[in-house]
Amino acid sequence: MGGEPWGEFAGDGARERRALVRRIEADGVLADPAWRAAFAEVPRHLFVPYFYVSGTSGYERLWAGDPDPARRARWLRGAYADTAVATRVRDGELVSSASQPSLMALMLHALDVRDGDDVLEIGAGTGYHAALLSHRLGEEHVTTVDLDEEIAESARTHLAAAGYRPAVLAADGARGCPERAPYDRIVATCAVPAVPYPWLAQCRPGALVLAPLSTGLILLRVRDGTHAEGRFLETSAYFVALRGVGAYAPGRPGPRHGPAGDERFRFLWGLVAEALDRREALSLWLREGRPERERFGVTVSGDRQWAWLDEPGGPYAWPLPTAG
Repeated sequence: MGGEPWGEFAGDGARERRALVRRIEADGVLADPAWRAAFAEVPRHLFVPYFYVSGTSGYERLWAGDPDPARRARWLRGAYADTAVATRVRDGELVSSASQPSLMALMLHALDVRDGDDVLEIGAGTGYHAALLSHRLGEEHVTTVDLDEEIAESARTHLAAAGYRPAVLAADGARGCPERAPYDRIVATCAVPAVPYPWLAQCRPGALVLAPLSTGLILLRVRDGTHAEGRFLETSAYFVALRGVGAYAPGRPGPRHGPAGDERFRFLWGLVAEALDRREALSLWLREGRPERERFGVTVSGDRQWAWLDEPGGPYAWPLPTAG
């Protein structure tokens, strides 16, 4: 944290935090008092000491130590804005970001954690998500991993500054974290092309897995180490792609790169691009009345997994790429 005078922002940060909680509450996803307390008490500005905003000439950096008071105020407002913020940019490309807080709240609500649950997070990011989980469950129940050692160390530093010390490991998230298994919940904050099989093998029966896939969020109930099934949440979701053995294969488009047009079609295209060409996918989409995300699901059975429309054994099913 570079010895920055974080106390300088305590009062303003608390005010911005209260405003953020009110904005998220307006979306109806902070009904659980435990999650409301987490968002109200975890100081998000400690996790984004700097971030980047896109401008006409590239990315502009805002940071806590800027000598200009107006720019420091912009940084603090941005740290508590209900938007995703770019936290790491390399060679002009986004490497890591802090997710939109209201989307985090929706995902945490969908995880349906219970006291005593052990949670594995794939993609440490800034550490803020792990801090919210640690506030709710206790840090001893939280593990977060990131392929990038620098990102993992930064998350660890941010967490410690906020008073949390969950397990933060530099590791390939597609392989999970077997040394701290089994888990009751696995949540990914990076997009995957398919469900990595090691995740299921590290879950207790009945566990939930929540992960961004295409431009949606799939919520799977794990039956055992080789079987899981579930549907997509209704919300859209855009995340930086997972890197490592389970990453998007070379030449295969990530979820942001579907054809132009209706956002629901881009979601479908992200699911079926392995099995259908664009014309077939468009024909299906129109024939089925431009289906919403929650009509789709994913089944994992043994060494196979597939996406489907309406029913796992129905007429519309498409294989997902081989996962790590």
